[in-house]
Amino acid sequence: LALAALIPAAVENGFTFHHSAEGYVMMTIRLEDDAFIPPYATHYIGAGGVVLNEKRDLLVVSERFRRDKSRPYWKLPGGALHPGEHLADGVLREVYEETGVRAKFDALVCFRHWHGYRYGKSDIYFICRLRPLSQEIDMDTFEIDACQWMPVEEYLASEFVGDFNKQIVRAALESPGLPQSWVEGYSNPVTHEFFMPSIAG
Repeated sequence: LALAALIPAAVENGFTFHHSAEGYVMMTIRLEDDAFIPPYATHYIGAGGVVLNEKRDLLVVSERFRRDKSRPYWKLPGGALHPGEHLADGVLREVYEETGVRAKFDALVCFRHWHGYRYGKSDIYFICRLRPLSQEIDMDTFEIDACQWMPVEEYLASEFVGDFNKQIVRAALESPGLPQSWVEGYSNPVTHEFFMPSIAG
């Protein structure tokens, strides 16, 4: 931003705004009329964890910042991925940060694609099935108002759970999902992540 004073001059010479971040502004200009300039990021990425223990208790949270505070609104722990963060790592981190429960990634179950989210961008929300490695809850009291292990049948029957949240938990219970996988010879696991069904042979 030390060069921000140059922005008016760039605009006068035909540059247009492409995107900005905390420390910079990206401006572009086509040197040829038909030159293609890729758009900036179009989506947010988030993930929620279906964490089910051996007693068939589901780890659930009620967020502190919600419209109706007269009653809990139970949902899955989760949140937005960090830039450059793998999906499997991000959902484990979010579950731990919100609930204090450590877990192991099992499978990608399904996802929801939503247009018109923040700032007009779209949002993809991945639902992942996790296996708990701990049981004790130590919730984030800033973001989370309540957190508990709830019998999954109670969750699916609760009037304080939305239909979408019920449906994705049913999917996690009934679908084998897509486990983490790898394609031999394809770059490296630091920059790429795969979820694929098991293929015989």
